[in-house]
Amino acid sequence: MMIFPRGKWRVRLEKPDYYHHATAVIDDGAYVGQGTKIWHFSHIQTGAKVGENCVIGQNVYIGNGAEVGNGVKIQNNVSVYGGVILQDNVFCGPSCVFTNDLTPRAPFPKKERIPTLVKNGASIGANAVIVCGCTIGSWAMIAAGAVVTKDVPDHALAVGVPAVLTGWVCCCGAKLDENLECTVCGKKYVSCGTGIKQTEG
Repeated sequence: MMIFPRGKWRVRLEKPDYYHHATAVIDDGAYVGQGTKIWHFSHIQTGAKVGENCVIGQNVYIGNGAEVGNGVKIQNNVSVYGGVILQDNVFCGPSCVFTNDLTPRAPFPKKERIPTLVKNGASIGANAVIVCGCTIGSWAMIAAGAVVTKDVPDHALAVGVPAVLTGWVCCCGAKLDENLECTVCGKKYVSCGTGIKQTEG
């Protein structure tokens, strides 16, 4: 679970305990956790929070009010705007898109952001669009190019425009069979209130 210390910020330390490429910009007041790597031309804005052991690819923007958990991988050309929360171990494919306003107008900016939550272990494919206000469940898989307009259950495979549930996926990423069993790693699952969950034992 991601935990960010209150009132404590890593502010452009002379020898930070994370790596950032010389072209990356980490604003004063941004929090970046230990062991994180930030690559070429990325920008972590004041008020953004990035956890430990993350990989932030090239040309990534993480805005004020955005929260990125531990072990998150964000591939090239992704913008994570304020109001978006990525829990631990989330994967964001290249050029996937988040929003935080359902009715944007340039002359009438809004102070309030519509939040988006991506839960632990979920994966978002390249060029997918996540419309704000949605929750993507733990270990869900969003296909490349999908447009998510409503909540996605835990372990669901969501495909298409708009995205619809087409099956279930294991923690390892393999699609489950009709018995909710993984033929790759052997894990078994059962239905639950939030989608499906792994059986004990």
